[in-house]
Amino acid sequence: MCGIVGGIAQRNVIPILIEGLKRLEYRGYDSAGLAVIADKSIHRQREIGKVKGLEDLLAADPFSGNIGIAHTRWATHGKPSTQNAHPHICNNKVAVVHNGIIENHQVLRETQKAQGYKFTSETDTEVIAHQIYQELESTDSLLQAVKNTIQRLEGAYALGVISRDDEDTLVTGRKGSPLVIGVGIGEYFIASDVAALLPVTQRFIFLEDGDVAELKTNSLVIYDKHDQVVERPVKESSLKAGAVDKGEYRHYMLKEIYEQPSAIAETLEGRFIDDKLQDYAFGHNAAEIFDKVKAVQILACGTSFHSGLVAEYWFEKLARVPCRVEVASEFRYRQPVLAVDTLVVTISQSGETADTLAALSEAKRLGAKYSLSICNVPESSLVRESDLVLMTRAGPEIGVASTKAFTTQLVSLMLLVMAVGRRFALSTETEEKITSELFKLPRIIEDVLQMDGAIESISEQFADKNHALFLGRGTHYPIAMEGALKLKEISYIHAEAYPAGELKHGPLALVDAEMPVVTVAPNNSLLEKLKSNIQEVSARGGQLIVFLDESISTEADDNVQVIRMPKVNNYIAPIVYVIPLQLLSYHVAILKGTDVDQPRNLAKSVTVE
Repeated sequence: MCGIVGGIAQRNVIPILIEGLKRLEYRGYDSAGLAVIADKSIHRQREIGKVKGLEDLLAADPFSGNIGIAHTRWATHGKPSTQNAHPHICNNKVAVVHNGIIENHQVLRETQKAQGYKFTSETDTEVIAHQIYQELESTDSLLQAVKNTIQRLEGAYALGVISRDDEDTLVTGRKGSPLVIGVGIGEYFIASDVAALLPVTQRFIFLEDGDVAELKTNSLVIYDKHDQVVERPVKESSLKAGAVDKGEYRHYMLKEIYEQPSAIAETLEGRFIDDKLQDYAFGHNAAEIFDKVKAVQILACGTSFHSGLVAEYWFEKLARVPCRVEVASEFRYRQPVLAVDTLVVTISQSGETADTLAALSEAKRLGAKYSLSICNVPESSLVRESDLVLMTRAGPEIGVASTKAFTTQLVSLMLLVMAVGRRFALSTETEEKITSELFKLPRIIEDVLQMDGAIESISEQFADKNHALFLGRGTHYPIAMEGALKLKEISYIHAEAYPAGELKHGPLALVDAEMPVVTVAPNNSLLEKLKSNIQEVSARGGQLIVFLDESISTEADDNVQVIRMPKVNNYIAPIVYVIPLQLLSYHVAILKGTDVDQPRNLAKSVTVE
């Protein structure tokens, strides 16, 4: 998703803006630009492609300014081009950067064209610049002009606005798209993400939906959605600037794969007393809410949806708790029916996923009394909108293809299964076994990561392939789905996942020597059936790669390549078996020569529908 950086200071802000844009590159983008005010004029530079291209242009034709805004764009309205890149300017007086989508932009555009405004882009954002300019015809306050403008906007926005007639004011606001204010000494900054501003401050204000703020070098005033002056708390971030560096790793994704043992340990830390999970880990009133819960509804998108699918098996098999899982983007459009006393569980790495936020809002409208968020960003919108919260504590995840966020979500969901399930059919003995296995997870994953070299060798079989099939049964069907998603996300190989039992219902027709078939085969009650599915593929010349529990004996087969996995308990097996699939997709992407951390057309956080 697009990224915003802005600042007002008593120094040149361009280096800060450029560094901020670089730290937002992980979000996905196709162009970048910035604008500053100096000598009663707006100086702007824009470029398609990487931030480095913008940086090179500035080096060739340098300028400076103490107030400025910058942006990385991910195309929605209008193709990637210099003309469509932000900031957008009206009559060299007003410059705007914008994240989100203005749904009534076409109506505004037609009105503004009739009023004589000239459009130089295909974007929805340009109407904002023209509207602010028009409002400035009747007020000399940039703040008031922005306030008047947003009353006319329908949709989502995070804004950064500057004007050549007011070199000491930066106006910002948000509705439906994330935005933070960085607090310095005699200077303020704005950004879509804390990570962008870590080199200049550790102190942040997280704006609420509907807030508008006026930033000057010596003052900050925030107005809420009712136009009342409000105080928002300043929070000290524990993140350091180096937390979002690649370190010794070639890519963020590889770094984040290898961070999973420590991330999972952090997820578990402090949530047990004498090896017993504490209800208060989910919130001070969690026990009271859990006592009333009769069913669970999980809402999530993408990788988070896959973690929810695993949890559905856990809730129903281990705890006998009724559980439904739905893609958040579909939930509010099908007139869903929620059972009485349903706990609505939303899952999101960023906590700003637009579809998941909208689904939670719809669930509340339908009468849901209890909500819980599993999230990685404590100050996010999803966290603020939920009754209970379990932070995954995965740390910054920069790679677009989620890895450690997924495994920490799975661990968090297992904790939720335990907390709710003990009120249903989950026995104390089973809970104790699960707890013991969870504590072993970091070490087991360390062992799996030692298989990296072997998986790299296997990845060579995909170098000239365009299709792949992933198979799994039970809790490992969602893991197969996640493996297929990872491969298609970053290597651009078409990959599909199926429950292994569905092979004869269609997918078997696709199997040949040109389509690798990846299978996850832990030692569980479905193993014998899975073995039969494997033989079906092999008999038809399919090339199989099987991640198999080391305790299982297998007969030699020229078409089957077996990778031995550590013996693990079935409770935690899905968390372990996804690790080699992450590594496989990474190494295949390297062979294919793709941009691993910023795959084409994708964004890290999908903050618009």
